[in-house]
Amino acid sequence: MGKLLIFLLCISLFEGWMVQSVPYDYTASIKCLGSPIRALYKGGIIENSEFNSGLTGWSVPWGVTANVSSSPSGNNFALASASNNGQPSRSVYQKIQMESDHHYSLSAWLQVSSGAAVVRAVFKAPNGAFIAGGATVARSGCWSMLKGGMTAFSSGPGELFFEADGRVDIWVDSVSLQPFSFPEWEEHRRLSAGQARRSAVKVVARAADGVPLPNANLSVKLLRPGFPFGNAMTKEILDIPAYEQWFTSRFTVASFENEMKWYSTEWMENHEDYTIADAMLRLAEKHGIAVRGHNVLWDTNDTQVSWVKPLDTQRLKAAMQKRISSVVSRYAGKVIAWDVVNENLHGQFFESRLGRNASSEVYQRVARIDRTARLFMNEFGTLEEPLDVAAMSSKYVAKLKQIRSYPGNRGIKLAVGLESHFGTPNIPYMRATLDMLAQLRIPIWLTEVDVGPKGAPYVPVYLEEVLREGYGHPNVEGMVMWAAWHAQGCWVMCLTDNNFNNLPAGDRVDKLIAEWRAHPEGATMDANGVTELDLVHGEYSFTVTHPSLGSPAVRTLTVDASSSAVEHTIDIKV
Repeated sequence: MGKLLIFLLCISLFEGWMVQSVPYDYTASIKCLGSPIRALYKGGIIENSEFNSGLTGWSVPWGVTANVSSSPSGNNFALASASNNGQPSRSVYQKIQMESDHHYSLSAWLQVSSGAAVVRAVFKAPNGAFIAGGATVARSGCWSMLKGGMTAFSSGPGELFFEADGRVDIWVDSVSLQPFSFPEWEEHRRLSAGQARRSAVKVVARAADGVPLPNANLSVKLLRPGFPFGNAMTKEILDIPAYEQWFTSRFTVASFENEMKWYSTEWMENHEDYTIADAMLRLAEKHGIAVRGHNVLWDTNDTQVSWVKPLDTQRLKAAMQKRISSVVSRYAGKVIAWDVVNENLHGQFFESRLGRNASSEVYQRVARIDRTARLFMNEFGTLEEPLDVAAMSSKYVAKLKQIRSYPGNRGIKLAVGLESHFGTPNIPYMRATLDMLAQLRIPIWLTEVDVGPKGAPYVPVYLEEVLREGYGHPNVEGMVMWAAWHAQGCWVMCLTDNNFNNLPAGDRVDKLIAEWRAHPEGATMDANGVTELDLVHGEYSFTVTHPSLGSPAVRTLTVDASSSAVEHTIDIKV
C-alpha cells in the first residue's frame, strides 16, 4: 500500500515590523453626528485643536467675526460668522510651519449655521500657492468629517483654513494635521500591504503515521496572484499575437475599453452586434483573465449614441430596458462586475428624462438579471481631485446610499469604482478618500488608473505612487489601469511602444508586478518536518520530496486573508 503524506498548513497573518513614531490613523466617518469625535493624533501640529483654550493659536481673517461656543454637552468649537462682502465664507485659520518632502494628513469636523453647504479645506503652502486639501458637505444640526491632506515640497510657514460658498456661519472642531516624512509614509504603506496582501504559512510535512519527514524539500509555485491587477483591453488584441502575449503574461483582469459599450454594440437602432466583444471575452477566458463589464449605461450627454438622444420619454425607457436586458443577459455569469450607470455624479442624462430614481431602477434591473457580478458605481474625480465637488466622497456616499435605499435594492451587491485619472496626485488626499469610502463596507476598486498629461516625463513616477497607494490600502480589492494600446496612440498613458517593448511607465508596472508576486520558491523542512513561509495571497502549487516517498507529493492551495484562521490538512496518496 502506498503511504499517505499529510500537509498541515497553519496560516497566520504576516506582519512586517519597524519602529514608527506615529502610525497612520485610518479612522473616518461618513455619518453626520451629534458631537464630533476627538481630534486624530491629538491634533498633530495644530495648536488648540479642540478649542478648549478659546481661540489661542488661531487667527480671524479680515471681515469675519469669530468666537468659541459650546454645545449643550459641553463641547467647544469655533464659530465664524458669514461675511457680507460677497466672498466665500471663511473660518478661523492657523499658521503652521511646514517641512519639505512631507505628506500632511488632515481631518476636521464641520457644521454650518443653516441648510447644507460644501466646505473646503485650503492650505497656503510655503511657496504661496493655495492648495485644496479636501471638501465635504457640512450641514446644520450635526457634525460632518472632512478628511484630506496635501504634500509639501518646500519648507516654511503655511496656513490652514476652511471656506464655503454662500453666506453661512462655519463651525469647526477637532482639527488635526499630522506630518509624515516620505519614508514614514512609505513604511505605513509597506506594513499595510504586508498585513492585507500576505500571510505567514506554517507547513508541516509528515507521514500518515504522524512521523515527521525531516529535511524534506518543499517547492512553491504561485499559479495565480490573489490581488486582481489589470488593464484596459482593445479589439486589436484579436489580430496581434504580440499584443496578446504582452497583455496575458501580466494581467489577471481586463476591462474592454469601448467594445462592450452601447455605442459599440448598437450603433444603429435595433442593429446589435456583439461579435467583437464576444471574441475578446473568449480570448480572456482562454488565458484565465477575469473581465469587468464596462459599461451597461453611461450617464453623460456626450457619450450617448446619436439615435438615443432625441428619443421621447417612453421610447428612451424602452430602449434603455432593451439595452440592459441585452448586454447583461448575454454576459451574466461571464463577467465579475458591471459598471452600471457610468459617471453617475457628473451626468444626469437618464435622471433628467426618466426621473430622480432612474439610476436606482437600472441597478435593480441589472441585479435581477446577473446575481453574481458586483455592481459598481464608477466615477471620476472622487479620488483624484479635491476640488471636484460634484464627485467628492460625501456626494459619492449620498448617491450610493440613494441607490441602496431604493425599494428592492437593499440586498444587491454594490461596489465602489474609482476611475483614478490623475494629473499630479495628492497622495494624502487619495488615502483619506479611501478611508472615507471604506466606511461603506463594500469592495473598492481603482478601475481606470492613468496619469497625464500624455508623454510627461514624471508620469512613470506618479503612476508608481498611485498604484502603490492603492495596493497598500487595506480596503482596496483590485486595480485596473486605463492604458489601452492603439497603433495610433493611447488615450492618455501608454505602457508600450508599437512593438510591445515597454516604455518607462511599462517598466514601472512590471517592477510592481514582480514585487507583488515575489515569494520563496523553495525551502527545506527542519528536523520536525516544519518550515514557515511568507507568501503573497494567491493560488499555489506545493510540492514535497523526501527519500521515503516514491514520488513527489503535490497539492494546490489558495492562501488568502481568511487563511490565518484556518488549518489545512491535505492527505496525499504516494
